[in-house]
Amino acid sequence: MTEHLTEITGRENMLGDGGALDALIGFYRAFNAGDLEALAANWADGDKPSMDNPIGGIRRGWPSIREGYAKLFGGKAKVQVAFHDFSSQGGDDWHLFVGRERGRCVTADRSIELRIRTTRWFTRIDGVWRQLHHHGSIEEPALLAAYQEIIFGAPLERPA
Repeated sequence: MTEHLTEITGRENMLGDGGALDALIGFYRAFNAGDLEALAANWADGDKPSMDNPIGGIRRGWPSIREGYAKLFGGKAKVQVAFHDFSSQGGDDWHLFVGRERGRCVTADRSIELRIRTTRWFTRIDGVWRQLHHHGSIEEPALLAAYQEIIFGAPLERPA
């Protein structure tokens, strides 16, 4: 299914088969464009979806996930990522993509290269592939601190 694609930016042509790969491409197209309405169409509705990453934190339910994206897109930084070095496996009603994102976080006076481990899980709901879960992590402490500083003004404190 993904043998010919080594990177997903959202600029790829969709297969048009309504498959999970098209949903993945659609996610990156919407995210990199800062398009909340397209993200709403990509994610599952209601309280079922979940997200856990260094900027959004742990969020449960589409309303909370949407709020996180809105804060990111409305902030001073522009974040662009591409998904690469990934595996893809699935069944009739689920699909899991596990890989890495690389990209940039840019403000008027600063720019950093991003390297994020990423998992995206899609399920088929009423015949349509929708994202149900995303997990992202940055394994380099200095990069994580720099990213959080750009987005939040300071690295996040570790919970007690």
